[in-house]
Amino acid sequence: MIALQLAVVLAAILIGARLGGVGLGVMGGLGLALLTFVFHLRPTTAPIDVLLMILSVITAAGCLQAAGGMDWLVRVAERLLRRNPRRITFFAPLVTYTFTLFAGTGHVAYSVLPVIAEVARDSGVRPERPLSIAVIASQVGITASPISAATVTLLAMLAPSGVSLSQILLVAIPATLLGVFAGVLVAGRLGVELKDDPVYQARLASGEITPAQPHEDKPALPRSAFISVIVFLLAALSVVVLGSVDSLRPQWDVGAQAIKLDMPTAIEVIMLSAAALILLLGRVDANKVVRGSVFQAGAAAVIGIFGIAWMGDTFIQANMSFFSAEIKTIITEVPWLFALALFVMSILLYSQAATIRALMPLGMALGLSAPTLIAMFPSVNGYFFIPNYPTVIAAINFDQTGTTRIGRWLLNHSFMLPGLACSVVSVAAGFGLVRLVF
Repeated sequence: MIALQLAVVLAAILIGARLGGVGLGVMGGLGLALLTFVFHLRPTTAPIDVLLMILSVITAAGCLQAAGGMDWLVRVAERLLRRNPRRITFFAPLVTYTFTLFAGTGHVAYSVLPVIAEVARDSGVRPERPLSIAVIASQVGITASPISAATVTLLAMLAPSGVSLSQILLVAIPATLLGVFAGVLVAGRLGVELKDDPVYQARLASGEITPAQPHEDKPALPRSAFISVIVFLLAALSVVVLGSVDSLRPQWDVGAQAIKLDMPTAIEVIMLSAAALILLLGRVDANKVVRGSVFQAGAAAVIGIFGIAWMGDTFIQANMSFFSAEIKTIITEVPWLFALALFVMSILLYSQAATIRALMPLGMALGLSAPTLIAMFPSVNGYFFIPNYPTVIAAINFDQTGTTRIGRWLLNHSFMLPGLACSVVSVAAGFGLVRLVF
């Protein structure tokens, strides 16, 4: 029966991933219906707190985009990249990582990928090198961002164990940065030099490649752009401070017990307030928020987490006695196997937050400590493994030279080696850092 239930769960994940968009979430709902009405498993409580946190964050990020804040950040990044064209393989991933760190979503990378491709080509650098690691860094930054869906999900799950946001960030940020630097070293050796690439030369000869256009100054952005960036960054900083200093959060006496404001609620209040301030101070049309790519992508992620996480949690909790009896000893003795499981699940789910919500309860039930789970946090960045994630496809399409590509055997693509190097080094560094933080 457990095998049949697992087959239902995996089928829902695979079909949902193929459908894309909200398909992952609704297939999770269908899988949950089968587990409930066919196998008579009792549904667990839906992850409401996680969903509300993510909704508040993407609302603030959507307001930032509608106010022009994303465009302002892109122009700052573009100036940096154009001033250092020969070092673009190093600076490009730092730009996309920083964008994700403060915006909480990797989708902000779309706006800077064309700039990376153009600057690399104009400076004679093989575009595959900066583009591949820039895409990887944009996803890895999610597991270092204090306001990403993945981080707030992990915090909500580990907070009862006494883990603070600052402890997660003290491990996640340096660990993922070390991983990105490892990916840079690998990406810098990908392929031959641009001038020697046969695909590029063939495209030049056939006239497929559009001649480079002179860089033109863009029209000035509205005042709301800068205001929105300041408000959003202050909100992100406030989340970090409140998560790090418990005494700053208000508390109330309920009977004989003192109840302190929990971090999920604090994040929801702060990010919704930031969204309101951006709309008010920047005089932004609220209707533009829901039409933006950031809000739409985030909303799809919420639905995905709602269905898949609920289904997965129901399956795991209903069969926890089996998992504890059969695999607890193995996972305890060889914890990196659980990191491998997180990596594989992230490939299927296309969501770090959904992966965390689906598998971390199992890790906790198997006796893995909070520091160990935090060290494994970066292993949920397996998007790149199968090259069909939107940022991967976008990077391939933006590279007119043809150097960023999918190989004949599907998995031998431009993102594989930098991505694997980044993931392995990030997790290894995480295991080392938790010894210093905890």
